[in-house]
Amino acid sequence: MTASLLIVDDDKLTRETLADAFAGRYHVFTARNGLEALAVLGTESVDVLLSDLSMPDMDGIAMLERINPREDKPAVIFITGHATVESAVTAMKLGAHDYVTKPVNLDRLDLLLEKALETRRLRAENQRLKSSIRQCRRVADLVGQSPAMARILDMVAQVADTDAGVLIEGESGTGKELLASLIHAHGARADAPLVKVNCAAFAEGVLESELFGHERGAFTGAIAAKKGRFELADGGTLFLDEVGDLPAAAQVKLLRFLQERTFERVGGNKTHKVDVRVVAATHRNLRQLVAAGTFREDLFYRLRVVSIVVPPLRERDGDIEALARHFLRHFSELHNRPVTRFADEVLEVMKAHAWPGNVRELMHCVESMVVMSRGEVITPENLPDHLGLGDTSGVSEGGVLADMERRLIAEMLRDTGGNKVEAARKLGIGLRTLYRKIEKWGL
Repeated sequence: MTASLLIVDDDKLTRETLADAFAGRYHVFTARNGLEALAVLGTESVDVLLSDLSMPDMDGIAMLERINPREDKPAVIFITGHATVESAVTAMKLGAHDYVTKPVNLDRLDLLLEKALETRRLRAENQRLKSSIRQCRRVADLVGQSPAMARILDMVAQVADTDAGVLIEGESGTGKELLASLIHAHGARADAPLVKVNCAAFAEGVLESELFGHERGAFTGAIAAKKGRFELADGGTLFLDEVGDLPAAAQVKLLRFLQERTFERVGGNKTHKVDVRVVAATHRNLRQLVAAGTFREDLFYRLRVVSIVVPPLRERDGDIEALARHFLRHFSELHNRPVTRFADEVLEVMKAHAWPGNVRELMHCVESMVVMSRGEVITPENLPDHLGLGDTSGVSEGGVLADMERRLIAEMLRDTGGNKVEAARKLGIGLRTLYRKIEKWGL
């Protein structure tokens, strides 16, 4: 791919001379001052910015300060006269790659541009590496020993190195986003961006701009052009979470992109073409939405080239304990707690729970227990209240009712062979309450 160069200078002859000198090697853009340069950066991807320091409206230093916060900022080289070398040094302290003095030696400038490109490439590679490490750490949370998870991981291995569209379905908290990260991390696009957008998090008009970008003046407040998520994901993967919440207008534009790989920004008529793989996810039943007429059938089949259905945690026998132990190790290290294991009764309670919030709920519960633990073992006393197996109020403090309660608990413990989890369940009380009664009466 040809590298891009933005030349910024208020002198027309200088701009044109430099543009002609590098037109054969770079995709060249030009601007007359810092303000125009920022406008170009808002619409185009620029690798290196070559700029004069002294310009009207916005000089090089002010422009650099505006560029620095950008994640995709170009490498910046300044051109300066001998009288303003001190300003050029200041610019380098602010993050500029280098500077050249007038009159410009084109051979030296050519070398500087190559070095700037290499520096930017290494910086981008470093960012991708950090992102990949973060993804791998998150993907490690996709723990499971059940046959269902084995099948899902096998499907991921099959589709990861293709460009096929994938629709991931399942209840909230089952790990759909992690699967999307896993598909990206193990595919041919792993070194390119993985861009994520939650379709349910934006109002209808805002979502279309987020996905496809907008031109300056497209709507009130659009003071500059903006790239959308599709352009930011060029060469990589776009993850559309909660795709079932896409409004009708966005569905039409998404369908067109999936068919033609082109789109227009909001308020614009220029056609943009990008190379993006789309992975989508939803907790909603898209077939029902199609039947109800709120989701396009043709879009449904375009998204669902491959379908991966993630089962809820309650249907994944064997995964609860494996996940719980994984989160225990993670949060013990994170919160500097000496916790090493769960008491058997705690594991039994966790296995018996329905986990309506799935893996996300389990993760938060384990974190809570790790934080509240006082030793190496998580005991029933550390269980969150909502994991209780029934009423935790107890019966009475003394008299006939207390004696009946004591005998009832003793008989239930005998009937269950000392299985406290089962005894608490049959008695309809919380496990922590049962432990308090056992301790109170010496049972």
